[in-house]
Order: sequence, then structure tokens, then C-alpha cells
Amino acid sequence: MSKSLKRHFLKENEVKQILSDFHRRIDADPELLFGPKPRIELVEAHEVEIFIFDETPFSARIQDSLFPTLLFKETFRFLPKIVVDMGAVPHICDGADIMAPGIVRIDGEFDKDDLILVVDERHRKPLAIGQALVDSKTMKATKRGKIAKNVHYVGDRIWNLMRNLT
Repeated sequence: MSKSLKRHFLKENEVKQILSDFHRRIDADPELLFGPKPRIELVEAHEVEIFIFDETPFSARIQDSLFPTLLFKETFRFLPKIVVDMGAVPHICDGADIMAPGIVRIDGEFDKDDLILVVDERHRKPLAIGQALVDSKTMKATKRGKIAKNVHYVGDRIWNLMRNLT
């Protein structure tokens, strides 16, 4: 482990706070995902905080933005999904935001600023966690321009840090 990483278990009140914040971002019952008294570990690396449950990074926070990680598959069923064509995949995995022309399908309803899961059309593999720039109804009608901010994607620095932790 790098010397620039700090790692420790959270106190009970800190666990309650992070699970409350997580619940606000993902409409899922924390007790259903983590059980009644979860032990959560925090890894601090530079400006990134990674929260670990049962040896799996489940959430990350940069500044005040909390989002689920691509390694915690249990949250995928709670997130609306955007299916993108295969031409968009390399761009998204290089950090590009999600553009309307690359959208094949939208599964689920959501509001502006909600988190979404971006998956590829061929294998339905998770590529990124995005933040909607418009609601789902508007997104379905949009034919051009940026429709979601790429928050966390396969191969980003958070992904690589998490892979080294597990």
C-alpha cells in the first residue's frame, strides 16, 4: 500500500452518515445491501475517498460528490441504465461524457442530476457511472449533445486504485 494512502474502519456514527448519504444517491435500503451493522473501511488517497464493505469498494467520494463504484454490482439493479452503441465505448472508457447520438436505449426513469449506469449494447457490461444532465423524458427526445456527465468509468484512476486495493 502506498504511503499516500490512509486506511481505517469508520466509527458507528460515521457508518450511519455514509449509508445515509449513499441512500440519498441510490434509492436502495442500506440494510438490504449491507446488513444491520456493517463494518465499513475508508481509504483516503489524495482527493478521493473510497468506502469498502466486505472487502469490496462500494462507493467513492470526490469533494462532496458520492457515487457507487463499478465494482459493487449490488447497486446496479437500483440504477437506471443507459445503453450505448459499441462506437461510444472507447470514448466513454477514456473519460468522455455521454452524448445523445451514442444512446441505443434508456431503461428506467430518472431526474436531472440522478446517477445512471452506462452499459454497452453488446454485452450489457457496465462502463461508467454517469450523472444525468437532463431527466429521462428529455433524454429520450434528445438527438444531439451531451446528456450525462461521466463520473466514474472503467480504467479511470479510481478504478485502478480500487483494483489495487482488492
